[in-house]
Amino acid sequence: MVNSKNWRPQTALVHGGTNRSQHGETSEAIYVTQGFVYDSAEAAEARFKGDEPGFIYSRYANPTVDMFEKRMCMMEGAEDARATASGMAAVHAALLCSVRAGDHVVAARALFGSCRWIIEQLMPRYGIETTLVDGTKPEAWEQAVQPNTKLFFLESPTNPTLEVVDIAHVAGIANSIGARVVVDNVFATPLQQKPLELGAHVVVYSATKHIDGQGRCLGGVVLSDKAWIDENLHDYFRHTGPSLSPFNAWTLLKGLETLPLRVRQQTESAARLAGWLACHPKVARVIYPGRNDHPQAEIIARQMTGGSTLICFDIRGGKGEAFRMSNALDLVRISNNLGDAKSLITHPATTTHKNLAADARAELGIADGTLRLSVGLEDADDLIEDMDRALATV
Repeated sequence: MVNSKNWRPQTALVHGGTNRSQHGETSEAIYVTQGFVYDSAEAAEARFKGDEPGFIYSRYANPTVDMFEKRMCMMEGAEDARATASGMAAVHAALLCSVRAGDHVVAARALFGSCRWIIEQLMPRYGIETTLVDGTKPEAWEQAVQPNTKLFFLESPTNPTLEVVDIAHVAGIANSIGARVVVDNVFATPLQQKPLELGAHVVVYSATKHIDGQGRCLGGVVLSDKAWIDENLHDYFRHTGPSLSPFNAWTLLKGLETLPLRVRQQTESAARLAGWLACHPKVARVIYPGRNDHPQAEIIARQMTGGSTLICFDIRGGKGEAFRMSNALDLVRISNNLGDAKSLITHPATTTHKNLAADARAELGIADGTLRLSVGLEDADDLIEDMDRALATV
């Protein structure tokens, strides 16, 4: 459901897709039901055949979930979407419904640990060939193409080192060979990057992150054109059952209403913190997409409209000092989540990317002293004071 009303993002995220019941409720209704009844056997037959619109079973579609999907489509500029129970359910569905035994997938090596597991471990079990490349090098994508290449997969910015991939370039390669590009856009949010406008074919989100934004529930969503959803995802989704619960969909709808306000403040605070950390003598490296010293600053300027709410930085002294600094924080809490109203910090080498071998982590730039900071809604000065106290212990 593309934004046919041409609402600006803030408006679409409040009103998009709303479907009020006969009661005329202000807030979206939560339709907590497994199934639906029909006026007649003939009506049921027509519904199942697709001759009559309406809902059949909440594993397939649900009115509350449908509102969330439509709102996300309006925000993303997509024709259709399917909401899932988690971000990984969205990634799994988007990837596995696109390929079959004998196909080849090219993916950027800088991926969230579970995403990389799907590429490296799960797909080969079913006869799907995979190749990991340095996503920041355009020639690496071209060199990895094989006659049976059907899919490209990437995150941008990446987790946790915030590398940025030239989405338009990768999409151009895919189009030249009839392949599809799936982009995990969770770090940028639909407010700061529009992969479909850059040529990507499918976009996935962990709605657990910024879209909820308050640590309440899990969720995910896959967005694309209607033809791809109908031909690839529709049956896969119906029969494998990764559906989002109506209550979580309602919670995510509430999160979307404040998404622009939250992301704007979090990004502004993250930029301040990144600048402050870059000047601290106990910090060896800072990676932040809003800084001129980011390795892909030129690409960021072309394809992103904002920096990020995430910062990656290295503490001098390795794991022991990174732990010491994390443990000394009072306001910032240790958690592997991100995009929350509360600022959160994690040590990727021992949490989100612990299953990677040491050499694979080193290849991605994840050192023993690397920390990933998700900046929340607290006052930036309070966050700087908290970080300063903690760094004094290092």
